[in-house]
Amino acid sequence: MATPDTPQRGTDGTVGKALEVLDQVAEYGRPVRFGELLSASPHPKATLYRLVQTLTNQGMLCFDEEQQAYSPGLRLVRLAHAAWRQSSLAPVARAHLDALSAEVGETIHLAQLDRGQVLYVDKRNARTPIEMFSQAGKIGPGYCTGVGKAMIAHLDGDAREDAIRRQAFFRHTPHTLGDEAAFRAELDAIRTQGIAFDREEHEPGIICIAAPILSSKGRVMGGLSITSSTERQSLEGLMALQPLLLKTAQEIAEAAENWQFPT
Repeated sequence: MATPDTPQRGTDGTVGKALEVLDQVAEYGRPVRFGELLSASPHPKATLYRLVQTLTNQGMLCFDEEQQAYSPGLRLVRLAHAAWRQSSLAPVARAHLDALSAEVGETIHLAQLDRGQVLYVDKRNARTPIEMFSQAGKIGPGYCTGVGKAMIAHLDGDAREDAIRRQAFFRHTPHTLGDEAAFRAELDAIRTQGIAFDREEHEPGIICIAAPILSSKGRVMGGLSITSSTERQSLEGLMALQPLLLKTAQEIAEAAENWQFPT
């Protein structure tokens, strides 16, 4: 069930295959029958069945007898909560997001990079909420979101090249950057100016300004954005909020400086 926003995956033996199955179940966003998994799986029926049964026995998947369908299990939920507390910027940044949201009244996103893609780890809705793709826990593309571009632009060397290779360059809107050359030029501009934009590149009518959250040594910890819609705001209007955005990104970075998290 791959989509343009689905991160690329590799397989590392049985463990890798099992994790792929967990990803596949999670991507449906609802209980899913074995036949549906099989129709989209690269694995033979017997292999997939064995993986699903093992994951169910270990509590990573839950099987509903009535619906004859699988969903993420409670053990996976516990692990997710532990990961959120220990590996996510969200707990560190919570108070700063609250303050920024109260001051600007627009949608606030906090994100981290996951294999070159955007993992939204927290969100504050605008005073008048806007319907959009992003939700905490969702994965979005790196090349056409403000937070994605802000983070990738500030990666160094091999990490930046790896992130660029992982982009699909699928055209979500007429404004989407459609190739690697345009993306590289955008990243260079962002690194110079310190701020990134989403000019309706992922969703029609959705715009944002975004900044990286960097450690004192310049390591990318995450990204922060202020998002609005073209119905009530312009990029020029959002630019007036740039000082607040940068100030909050710096405050989060300082709060997280001694926090240990996966690189």
